[in-house]
Amino acid sequence: MEMTPLQQAAYSIGISMGQNLNSQGLSLDFDALVDGLSDSLNKRVPKLTPEQMQASFQALEAQMSEQAAEQGKVHEKIGKDFLEANAQKDGVQTTASGLQYKITKQGEGEKPGPEDTVVVHYKGTFVDGQQFDSSYDRGRPAEFPLNGVIPGWTEGLQLLNEGGKAELYIPGDLAYGPKGRGEIPPSATLLFEVELIEVR
Repeated sequence: MEMTPLQQAAYSIGISMGQNLNSQGLSLDFDALVDGLSDSLNKRVPKLTPEQMQASFQALEAQMSEQAAEQGKVHEKIGKDFLEANAQKDGVQTTASGLQYKITKQGEGEKPGPEDTVVVHYKGTFVDGQQFDSSYDRGRPAEFPLNGVIPGWTEGLQLLNEGGKAELYIPGDLAYGPKGRGEIPPSATLLFEVELIEVR
């Protein structure tokens, strides 16, 4: 069935809501969700009091925290096993913080400091090789201040000279930690191929 522009807009809002819920790992009762949406849009008296709604949000938040903690334990173990094996590979260095890195190309330019802005190309993957981000795929490098990114990047990029390339193996506590972010699970170890193009 063909949709009118307004129907397409409504459908798009539904898609956006679903993607947002999925990104947060929420599995909600669909009928109750639609019922609440319908009551709100039709200006009907809510079936729950404000106090009941607030309590339900708190219960949901507690459940999400519990799920995140369980997920975090799993990813922490996966990351620990990976990093222990990876530390034995040729060329891999481990810093005092637990960051692992391997310089794959020595650069000739200056090294950035923690307050500098850098221009980099990078590809990010999980330990199973699944890619979650890539400036190469976007066709343009990223630019950001080193004090505004995850600790593993702040430390790792300072080990490179301009023109250099490295592989960074970042434990979860130096990445997005126990909360994760978007599609990145709690306490996940992240792998990056990075190329330091310029220090600004």
